[in-house]
Amino acid sequence: MQVMNRDSGPFDDQRPGTSGLRKRVSVFEDTPGYLEHFVQSVLEVAEVGEGPILVGGDGRYYNDKAIKAILRVAAGNGVKRIVIGRNGLLSTPAASCVIRKRGMKGGFILSASHNPGGPGGDFGIKFNTANGGPAPERITEAIYERSAKRRGYKEADIPLPSLDILGPTEVEGVEIEVIDPLEDYVGLMESLFDFDLISSLFASGFTMVFDAMNAVTGPYAEAIFRDRLGAGNGCVVRSAPLQDFGGIHPDPNLTYASDLVELMFSEQAPDFGAASDGDGDRNMILGRGVFVSPSDSLAILAANAYLVKGYRKGLAGVARSMPTSRAVDLVAQELGIPCFETPTGWKFFCNLLDHGRITLCGEESFGTGSDHVREKDGIWAVLFWLNILAATGRGVADIVSAHWKRFGRVFYTRHDYEGLDPDAAAEVMAGLRKRLPSLAGATAGTMEITAADEFEYHDPIDGSVSIGQGIRLMFGEDARIVFRLSGTGTVGATMRIYIEKMVPDPALHSHDPQEVLAPLIEAAIGLSRLHELTGREGPSVVT
Repeated sequence: MQVMNRDSGPFDDQRPGTSGLRKRVSVFEDTPGYLEHFVQSVLEVAEVGEGPILVGGDGRYYNDKAIKAILRVAAGNGVKRIVIGRNGLLSTPAASCVIRKRGMKGGFILSASHNPGGPGGDFGIKFNTANGGPAPERITEAIYERSAKRRGYKEADIPLPSLDILGPTEVEGVEIEVIDPLEDYVGLMESLFDFDLISSLFASGFTMVFDAMNAVTGPYAEAIFRDRLGAGNGCVVRSAPLQDFGGIHPDPNLTYASDLVELMFSEQAPDFGAASDGDGDRNMILGRGVFVSPSDSLAILAANAYLVKGYRKGLAGVARSMPTSRAVDLVAQELGIPCFETPTGWKFFCNLLDHGRITLCGEESFGTGSDHVREKDGIWAVLFWLNILAATGRGVADIVSAHWKRFGRVFYTRHDYEGLDPDAAAEVMAGLRKRLPSLAGATAGTMEITAADEFEYHDPIDGSVSIGQGIRLMFGEDARIVFRLSGTGTVGATMRIYIEKMVPDPALHSHDPQEVLAPLIEAAIGLSRLHELTGREGPSVVT
């Protein structure tokens, strides 16, 4: 096997604190050695030795080219065993499952998550470590430092075997094994949930629709919901993974999954509706005439976990990202278990999961998970809900209303301002940051700001500190506003405003969240000068 040293320019746009690259496809295609340089830096920092390592992704455009590049660079760096999902496909949670079950040294996951695909869309690559989770900050910072200093990469000129034939193949001293992307994951789901009970629910006439959004969860959903659980033909729509996701934005929210939302609020609605995103780690849950916010979903799963086979022994604790509503905090308080507040980013949960401090965790951005893998998991969340519905014999709306009656309702919304001028978005945050000392005690309309700070996280496991994680304005114990710049976009900047208010009175639980939160929404716009500084008149997406 011939190993060659290739030259590439300095790589200076991968910032610390991220676990991979997420860029326009054109950046990968038009910048020689761009992906290879990143893979080289990862392999040097992660010290995977001879492997084995995993490679797979959501099947979006450029997936096949990226797999070939990773294989060549990995072989050039002495990796002797590489495992690849059939046809290059693996959902992100399934990849975490495979890494953990097979004791691998880590893996490259190829996806830009919920971002659009195709030649004019986005592509991404990230490295997950041996625990199955996204690389922690100490490793991502080391990758950035290595990539910024070095030039070039090693690669071996070896051919890629057929990816549609299962089994191992030896190519010039490198064993490349193609695996069924479903097998390990489906087995794990069956160990956690009562498939026979859920099957009996569907046999009773219960109906569901799962929107795979032309993304990677389609085959998983058909294998589990249709074939194993008997949900029936047609229970999975848009099930074939497409390189461009059929031209849609594969993000399961009220805006981009509007067809499913419209169905669930129509007279033809099935009993249950759900959707997942591009790489299968996000989920949206609906019942007839009801949307379950991700924050409420996490709280409801925690409150009802005792009904589910894999969680009957109880929860060690729960965790949520800081912008996620505090609904799960109320459940943890009643259950007498710890509740951790972390920055946005699944890697912050992994430390807590690895040390047994938590069992369930979630983010408001449609991500929920548990200690079964080290990623958020869309199919898992849907199965958790189905198991609860089957065990209780109640519908989604009944489960939600009973939860609010027991714990109170936390009204919650997120307003996204996408594609902002980065300088204008930075000016909004800088202005808020500068005014923090004077905001505590100030009034916004008739409301008093009782506390104002910029969230920083002190990891209880390794003592690391993460600063600049979002600006929080507190209005007593029951309401707050959070401002945060998101790192998931590839064009411009995305500003997210999170607004919540706790309302114990059941008589008010049926009110529209936008109406209940209107004074706080108005205060957020006025205090941040967002519209004035960005020229926007309103948010791109409201959740």
